[in-house]
Amino acid sequence: MHVERPTPPTKPFWQTKRLEQMTREEWESLCDGCGLCCVIRFQDEDTGEVTPTRVHCKLFDPATCACSDYANRRAQVPDCIKLTPWNIEQLAWMPKSCGYRRVYEGRGLADWHPLVSGDPESVHAAGVSVRGETISELALAEAEDALDFEAPEWNEERGKDRR
Repeated sequence: MHVERPTPPTKPFWQTKRLEQMTREEWESLCDGCGLCCVIRFQDEDTGEVTPTRVHCKLFDPATCACSDYANRRAQVPDCIKLTPWNIEQLAWMPKSCGYRRVYEGRGLADWHPLVSGDPESVHAAGVSVRGETISELALAEAEDALDFEAPEWNEERGKDRR
C-alpha cells in the first residue's frame, strides 16, 4: 500500500533567494505599487537629507499608482532611477515600507503587500500608497514649486504590518 505524504510547504521566493538571484518577473513583483518612488524629492546639499514631496512624476498615473509608460520611462524622464538588485543599497531614499527595501534589509514583505495578501488593492487599503495624495509636476509653474508640497512624513514607515 502506497501512502502519499503531504508535500512540505515551500517558502516564497523572496525568502529563499538573494535579490540578484531573482528572475526579472520575481524582481518586478516585489514592487508593492505604492507610488512613493515616483514622487519628486529634494536633497539638502548640506545635510544630504532627502525630502519627498506630494508632487508626482509626469508619467505617474495617480489612479493606478503606476508609471504610464514604464517600458520607455527613461527616454521621457532621463533622471528616472532604475532600481536593480545591484543599486538598491545606494538608494537610502527608498521608502521604509518599500517591498524592495524591506527584502533587501531582511525584513520580509509586509502583510499588506500584494504578494502576501493576494490582493493588489491591499497596499491602498493599508494606507501605504500615494493614491489620491499627489499632484502632477505638470501642474507646477516651476519645478522648484514642488518644495511647497513637502511630505517629510513619507520618509517614515507607512502601513500597519501585523508581523
